[in-house]
Order: sequence, then structure tokens, then C-alpha cells
Amino acid sequence: MSELFGTLSDGTPVHRWTLERSGVRVRVLSYGGIVQSAEVPDRDGNTADVVLGFADLDGYVTHPEPYFGALVGRYANRIAGGRFPLDGRTYALAANEGPNVLHGGERGFDKRVWDVTAVPDGVRLNRVSPHGEEGFPGRLEMSATYTLDGSGALRIVYEAVTDAPTVLNPTNHSYFNLGGSGHTGGHELRVAASRITPVDAGLIPTGGLQDVTGTRFDFRRARKIGSGYDHNFVLDKGVTGAAEEVAELYDPASGRVLTVATTEPGLQVYTADHLGEPFAPGDGVALETQHFPDSPNRPAFPSTVLRPGEVFRSETVYGFSVR
Repeated sequence: MSELFGTLSDGTPVHRWTLERSGVRVRVLSYGGIVQSAEVPDRDGNTADVVLGFADLDGYVTHPEPYFGALVGRYANRIAGGRFPLDGRTYALAANEGPNVLHGGERGFDKRVWDVTAVPDGVRLNRVSPHGEEGFPGRLEMSATYTLDGSGALRIVYEAVTDAPTVLNPTNHSYFNLGGSGHTGGHELRVAASRITPVDAGLIPTGGLQDVTGTRFDFRRARKIGSGYDHNFVLDKGVTGAAEEVAELYDPASGRVLTVATTEPGLQVYTADHLGEPFAPGDGVALETQHFPDSPNRPAFPSTVLRPGEVFRSETVYGFSVR
């Protein structure tokens, strides 16, 4: 089911689609592929929205930097120095965080209107990103399919092809608050990751891998998440052909549980310590499935290169339950 959600300043209409199954209701916008809301019950059957977002289109347009619920690309996370080498050429990108590129540049996928069509139990978003958009090479034909399965889990499948060698690393940037409101520092997190990619002061990877044993990054056993995280966790499973469970977030007060399964090798855990009005720091936790930040400049990291004739596919599943 779709409805008009608003109109951009250039007159482009933005629609909202509602997906509902097994007691879960998710709303998706054609603007930015945004997951505007995800309403799920707690252990007592009371329903609340567990992702941060705005009630109207203007909220997203005037507050773009948190990337609430957005489909991020072409490249999630950071690319150092706003450039990367590929096949003997260096590509300069649209830097939007000092000298670096964050989440695709000045006007990434999160600020574009996507074509949306209904599919069984969900919607498919399609868009052509032209060669040179934000500096990235290749004409990219991209789709993202959002569906609810029989348990009410939100499944996101990304697929893409290109006509020239390029790099690609999309993700969803939802901030979860399983209590529906308040600070998320008391949420308990488990991540199947024995290492992280340590970063410098600009949040750019140093190039090495750090063992989490004995550090505040060890979430191999569930514990309270607290605050102060904006780091890529190196998932023990690596890149997989099918989505495997890698993380669990639990709110003891409501009993809500979020599980994350993915084909990706990394998980960016961000405790939203810099959120501003109308939200407050720590109001949500972002769990961004991805390849590693700055991979195009780090040959030792899993490759994000996509070439003509290849089909990119990535899958992430957000499951909801109670305990």
C-alpha cells in the first residue's frame, strides 16, 4: 500500500509504502530508500516504533546528516582523502566530511528519489546512478528489495550491475531503539567479531586489524552497549553467499530482541553519540552491515570492486522477537 508522503522543492513527489506481516509494520519512503518506521510488539504485546525517523518529508530534507533509515551508497562509511585508485586511474570523489567521503558524497543514494514497485510481501526500489555521479565511475543499475518474511523479519537485498569497473558498498542506516524511546545505553549487544578495524582521529582505518580480547570492543558475549562506538567490527564469518546471523540487540525493559544476519564481512556499530535535536545523543544504535571503510584504498581488505559482467548481491535480515 502506498500514499503520497510529500513533495520536494523541485516538485518531485515522494511516496510512502507500508509493509505489514506477522504483527510487524514497516514504512519505506521512495526518498532515500528510507525505513521511516518499524512497529513491533514488546513482551506484553504493546507496539512501538523501534527505528528513529521523522513524521514528515521536511524532517529528512532539513536533517540529512544522521542518515535516518536511509539506503546509503554508492559507498557506505568513509573513503580517505576523497579518492581511490582503480585499474591504474585515480578517481576523485565529492568530499563531504573534511577531505574524506562519507556515505557516498554530497548527494548520495540517501538523497535521491527511487522508483518503487510492489513485489510479494514488499517493494523493490530501482535507480540508475550515472557514470561520474559523486565522482564514482560506471553507470550503475541498482535495486534494493525490502520484504517481510513469515516471521515479520525485514529482509533487504541489494543487487547491481555496472558498465565500467567501479566500487560499491551499500547499507541501511537505521538507528534502532528497542524501547521505543529514551537512551539505548542499557541495551545489550552481542557481535560475532573477534577483531575490529582500528581508526585514526578522522575515523579512517589504520590498515591493521585489532583483536578485541580484553578491550571494550569485545561483544562476543552479550553485555550492555554503553556509548562511544563508531567502529567497524570484522565479522568472524567473513563474506558469505547466504545471510548468517552475526549480531543481537536486546532491550531488557521491553523484552524486544533484534537479530542481524548478513552476507557482509563487517558491521559498523554506531551509538549515535552526536545526535542533535529533536533527538538526543544515544537515542539509537546503528548496526550497519557493510564491507570495510576505505577498502578501495586498502588492498588487504575484502574487495568492493564491481566489474562489467558481474552481478553484485548483498543481503541483510533484521529479525524481531521478544524474550
